[in-house]
Amino acid sequence: MEDIKADNNQVISIVNTATGDLQFSLLNNAFHFKKALMEEHFNEDYIESAKYPKSTFKGTISNLKDMNFGKDGIYNVTVSGNLSIHGVTKEVSVPGKLTIKKGSISATSTFKIKPKDYNIKIPAGVKNNIAETVELTVNCTYEKKN
Repeated sequence: MEDIKADNNQVISIVNTATGDLQFSLLNNAFHFKKALMEEHFNEDYIESAKYPKSTFKGTISNLKDMNFGKDGIYNVTVSGNLSIHGVTKEVSVPGKLTIKKGSISATSTFKIKPKDYNIKIPAGVKNNIAETVELTVNCTYEKKN
């Protein structure tokens, strides 16, 4: 067994501090793996990037009333909304942390999904090598827009 890890640094995300709306959009073929063959299989066999080029999330910070965007600190949040991957949209609710420091906002979250919930088929030959749940980690830094 080996860890399969990929990074995608070409993500667009916005947060509206007045409403708590939070959105992400990313190109699936922008995930980069340690091994080229992993990347090829991900794009061609699993996520099918040519057919499903983007994944998105549209939701809101559920506990916006607990936030104070004008005060430095680390705030535990729950973000609920619709996660769309591989042409399938599912409602999700995930924990996260928002860090406010000198007016700058950064967000982190780690949560799990099941590829089968998004109709991502794992070929029988490698089914035992791929976990039933996949851990997603989100790290974003937001710049204030005037």
